[in-house]
Amino acid sequence: MSADVEPVTTQKEEPEAREKAKDETGPSSYGLPGKPFARGPFLFGLVGGLGVLTAIALAQMIVASLSTIILIVVAMFLAVGLNPAVEALQRRGLARRGAISIVFAGVIVAFALFGLAIVPPVSKQLTEFIDAVPGYITELSNHPTLRQLDQDYQLLPQLRTFVTGTLGPSLATGIMGAGLVVLNGVFTTVTLLVLMLYFLGSLHTIKDYLLKLVPASRRTRTRAISEEILSGIGGYVAGNVLISVIAGVVTWIFLSIAGVQYALALSLVVALTDLIPLVGATIGAVLVTAVALLDSWPAGIACAVFFVAYQQVENYLIYPRVMKHSVNVTPAVTVIAALFGGALLGIVGALLAIPVAAAISLIIRELVLPRQDRA
Repeated sequence: MSADVEPVTTQKEEPEAREKAKDETGPSSYGLPGKPFARGPFLFGLVGGLGVLTAIALAQMIVASLSTIILIVVAMFLAVGLNPAVEALQRRGLARRGAISIVFAGVIVAFALFGLAIVPPVSKQLTEFIDAVPGYITELSNHPTLRQLDQDYQLLPQLRTFVTGTLGPSLATGIMGAGLVVLNGVFTTVTLLVLMLYFLGSLHTIKDYLLKLVPASRRTRTRAISEEILSGIGGYVAGNVLISVIAGVVTWIFLSIAGVQYALALSLVVALTDLIPLVGATIGAVLVTAVALLDSWPAGIACAVFFVAYQQVENYLIYPRVMKHSVNVTPAVTVIAALFGGALLGIVGALLAIPVAAAISLIIRELVLPRQDRA
């Protein structure tokens, strides 16, 4: 009986299958469709290869635009760091736009003062050197030994040929390259300031938009953690700037008393390099001590002693007091983070490494460790 029923069922199903195949394939049917090609090894390899090529293209795009990405990150970092100053002015009754205008004007004034303090001494020294070059050549030509060597080996004609044929074009090319570097630096600085202004004005909007991407059940906790991270970054930037200002002011007072030339410019160099974690203070101390040694040996030795003493005071007295309410990172993690940041992104990486390490530490403490305790 079962053998009689099975052919009948097959005859009923076959027209339906043909009609379905006709609807799918067109007026002429070539049978039932086979397995989708997506399950085949060829298409699987093709899609995988396209995925690899897409990943390579994205990586190349990121590498090509790395400078722009760094510029955006630094601008956001500075905006977050300046936000506590804006909020402090808001608590005094100012509108946010007015507070942002005052803070931004202060930043512009700081950049202008730095340029006015650095550019005139450098240009003056360069002008003095250029004016002194003919005297140096005259002294060399009047030297007895050099005069005898010139008579024997014709050194001065060869020197003139070298200056006019090789050194002159090289210096011209170098001056043009230096001019392009200066223009690029000015353009980058202006772009950084504009981005920082935009980020500072729309910081709350950016935070609210990013929080909308978080599930509603976790939004309150995420907001609290993000606010603590941002306040830590702002405290770190403010504290680091305050420490640099203290270092610059104390250095200016000492250099003025010691009678070192260009005390204001050198103190600004110390303040700028002091922003760099770990090695910045040492770099500034070495530069200023070298300039003081060129002026006089006693001034150079006095600078070396001063910087050794001041760095001890800064490391063990000023830095802990200023930073105790900003970032909560152990000294070992600070050193490791600064080393990794400097190796990856140079000075910018070293500046960003410590607040990033503080943010990661907070996330681990608030999210990972409680989950591990419940496991």
